[in-house]
Amino acid sequence: MPTRGGASLQERIVALIHERGLAPGAPMPTEVQLMDLLGASRNSVREAVRALRALGIVEIRHGHGTFVGHASLDVLTPSLAFQVRSGQGGGIRALHDLVEVRELLETGLIGQVARSTSAARLAALDALVNGMDRDREADRAFHALLYESCGNELVLQLIGLFWDVYHEVEPTLGPPEERTAEIIVNHRRIVAALRARDAEAAREAMRLHFRDVKARIARAKARPLPAPT
Repeated sequence: MPTRGGASLQERIVALIHERGLAPGAPMPTEVQLMDLLGASRNSVREAVRALRALGIVEIRHGHGTFVGHASLDVLTPSLAFQVRSGQGGGIRALHDLVEVRELLETGLIGQVARSTSAARLAALDALVNGMDRDREADRAFHALLYESCGNELVLQLIGLFWDVYHEVEPTLGPPEERTAEIIVNHRRIVAALRARDAEAAREAMRLHFRDVKARIARAKARPLPAPT
């Protein structure tokens, strides 16, 4: 939807949000105001707002109006999962790449965490590890809690995004493997390194954790494709 100056109407609405310093949760200009400000038709404004809503940039609250959204990376989950699934070999190579990016992110940060983790956080991590045999979400919560102290919201969103996509695409690896005991051992190793405030041991424990995940992907990649029917 190109408009004056080559910028799309969506881009001009985003620019307007920034120019006015509108924070997430702030009310947006009304539809009529956007039409006047941008010199666009009602239908064009509605179409642009719908597109921005899909990206989480604006939020429509029925009966209240349109507000600036928080643009969480959660909205990327369907498109990233589609990209992974659509790759060669049923997306197994792309899944490996996704895990590799997450490994680079987490091993790069875990050393910083090792130098600053509090006793209370270690106790909370222990509790999550103890619950991993009953609750798969405890694994996700463990990784989120690890990096909460970094004060980097983007890191937490990226790790959550990678987690969601991996587990959405995981069935393409074939029948599920019973790895609970192995997962628990890996996470206990990470906590032990953090408790010792040993940054290098923490990085190595995280590498071992991801080595196991990538080994499962490699086994799936080596599995013969089913014969055509």
